[in-house]
Amino acid sequence: MRVIIPGGSGLIGRALVAELATAGYEVVVLSRRSQEMQGALPAGVQVAAWDGRSADGWVMLADGARAIVNLAGSNIAAGRWTPERKQAILQSRLSAAYAVAQAVQRATHKPQVVIQASATGYYGPRGDEIITEESAAGDDFLARVCVEWERSSAAVAEMGVRHVVVRIGMVLSQEGGAFPRIATPFRFFLGGPLGNGRQWFPWIHIADVASAIRYLIESDEASGAFNVVAPTPVTAREFAQTLGRVMGRPAAMPVPAFMLQLLVGEMATILLRGQRAVPQRLLALGFRFRYPQLESALRALLG
Repeated sequence: MRVIIPGGSGLIGRALVAELATAGYEVVVLSRRSQEMQGALPAGVQVAAWDGRSADGWVMLADGARAIVNLAGSNIAAGRWTPERKQAILQSRLSAAYAVAQAVQRATHKPQVVIQASATGYYGPRGDEIITEESAAGDDFLARVCVEWERSSAAVAEMGVRHVVVRIGMVLSQEGGAFPRIATPFRFFLGGPLGNGRQWFPWIHIADVASAIRYLIESDEASGAFNVVAPTPVTAREFAQTLGRVMGRPAAMPVPAFMLQLLVGEMATILLRGQRAVPQRLLALGFRFRYPQLESALRALLG
C-alpha cells in the first residue's frame, strides 16, 4: 500500500509520514531536497527527487498507489507578503497540484485517492459565524489562494480518482508552525491574547492532523472538502488564558494588532482574523479526535 507525499518534509508531512509508516504503509516522500532528506525520515521511508512542478521522474510511483497526499507549497510564514512573495506562495501550490494531476493522468493504474491540502483560510474572516464545509469561500488573499489551490488538482475526479480536500486549521506542534512563536512570550511572563482577543482560532493538535488524513485515505466513501480542525474552536482570548494556565503563567499582556502588523505586515491577518470552523463532515464520518479539547492538547505538547 504505497502513499506518495509531495511536501512530506514539512511540519504536517513529517507527522503524517510517521503515522503511515507505523501503520505499515510504503511511504514515498517527494522532495526537491532529496539528498538532504535521506536519513532524516523514519526507517523504510523512501525519498524521491522531483522538481516541484511536473510528474517527470515519479509517474511509476503513482501507478497503482493507494494515495497521493499533496502537502507541497511555499511556507506562508517564511517572510513578509510582498507582491513577489504572494506570487510565490500561489504558484508553488498550483505547480505542485498540477504535477499531481499530471501523474494521475499518466498512470496506467490510477491511485485510489488524491488528498489535497488547503486551509481554513478558504473561508476568509467570518466573525462569530459557525463555519462548516458548506460555507462559501472568502475573498481575501488567503481565501483566493485556497480556492485556486483546491481547484488545481480537482481534475483527478474526472479521471475516476477519489478527490479529498483537507482544510487545515492552526496546527499545534512544538516542531514548527505558529505555536512556538505564540508560546514564547508566555515563558517570559509576557503572554496574552493577540489583538482584541475576540477572533476565533480553528486549532488542531498535530497528532490529530496526521490521524485524520490517514482516516480519509482509508475511508473509501470520503470525498470533497473536510475541515481538519478540533471540534471545539476557541477565541484568541480563550486560547491565551488556557495556554497561560497550562504553563503556569499570566495571560494579561495582549499583543496590539498594530504591533503584529508592523512586525509581519499583511501576514498578521492569519492571527487577527480567524474562522469559527468546525469539523462537521469528519465527525459525521466517524472520526474520533485524540485531543478534542484545547487544554488536553496543550498539556500533551508541553508535558
